Amino acid sequence: MILAIFAITLGFIALTLSADRFVTGAVAIARQWHISPMLIGLTVVSIGTSAPEILVSIMAAAQGHADIAVGNAIGSNIANIGLVLGITALIAPLVIKKKLAHREIPWLVLVTLTAGASMIDGYLGRLDSLLLIILLVLTMYLMFRWQSDQPDEIPDEISLSEKLTKRSAWLHLIGGLIILLSSSHLLVWGAVHAAKIMGVSQLVIGLTIVAIGTSLPELAASVMSALRNQHDIALGNIAGSNIFNLLAVFAIPGIISPGHLDSAVIMRDYPVMLGLTLLLALWVISKKTHRISRWAGVFFLMCFIAYEIGLYIQLS
Repeated sequence: MILAIFAITLGFIALTLSADRFVTGAVAIARQWHISPMLIGLTVVSIGTSAPEILVSIMAAAQGHADIAVGNAIGSNIANIGLVLGITALIAPLVIKKKLAHREIPWLVLVTLTAGASMIDGYLGRLDSLLLIILLVLTMYLMFRWQSDQPDEIPDEISLSEKLTKRSAWLHLIGGLIILLSSSHLLVWGAVHAAKIMGVSQLVIGLTIVAIGTSLPELAASVMSALRNQHDIALGNIAGSNIFNLLAVFAIPGIISPGHLDSAVIMRDYPVMLGLTLLLALWVISKKTHRISRWAGVFFLMCFIAYEIGLYIQLS
C-alpha cells in the first residue's frame, strides 16, 4: 500500500509540474511561429492544461482500466466546479462577464447533456466517442469566433513563454511531454493497485484520487487568475476544462476500449455532475451582477464535500 501511495503522490507532483512546462514550451514555440495569442489560448493552452486528464485517460484505457478513465473525466468536472470554483470564489469573489455567462456556460450545459445522452444506454462505444469529438471540433470553432472580439485577453502562459529561447522552448515541450507520459503511467499504476488493496472499484478511485489530482492545474490557474483580478479567465478556465473533459477525455475510453459503463456512473455520478453544472449556470445567468460570491463558493465546496462523504459512506 505504501508503494501505491508513493506512486500516486509522485505521479501527481510530476503531472502538475510537467503540464506547466509542456504548456509554456508549446506556447513559446507557437509564438515563435507567429501564431496569434488568441489562437494559442484557444488551442495550445486549453488543451495543454487538460493534458493530465488526457494522458491519464489514454494510459488507463490502453491498460484496460476504462473505469478509471471515465471516472477521471466525470470526477474532474465535479472537482472543477465543487472544489476548484469553490476555493477560488472563497479566496476572491468572481465577477463574470455577460458574454461568458450567455455563451460558454450555456454551451457547457449543452455539452454535459450531450455526454449524458451518449451514456444513457449504459454503453460507451466508438460511435458515441466520434460524435463527442465532432462536437469538440465545433466547440473549438465557435470559441474562436466568440473570442475574435476579445483579442486582448491573453493567458498568463503567453507572457511567460516570451522569456524562453527556441532551445529552451523545445526542451520544455519535449521534456514536459516525456514526464507527462511517465507520470500518468505511474499514477494509473498506483491508482489500480490502491483500488485492489482497498477493495474498492477502479471507478471510485478515478472519481476521487485521480480526478482531484488531475484537477490541481486548474485549481492553481483559477486561483492565480482570480488574485490578479482576471475573473473571467478564472471561470473560463473551469468551464473550458469541463467542456474539454467531456468531449475529449471522456471520449477516449470509447475509442480505445469501448464497453459497458458501471451503472453507478449513470445513476450517481453523472447526476451530481449535471446538477452542479446546472446550479452554476443558474447562479451565473440569474444574478444581475454576474458575480460568484464567497457564499456561493462555500455552497459549491460543501456540495463537493457532501459528494465525497457520500462515496465514503457507500464504501464503508
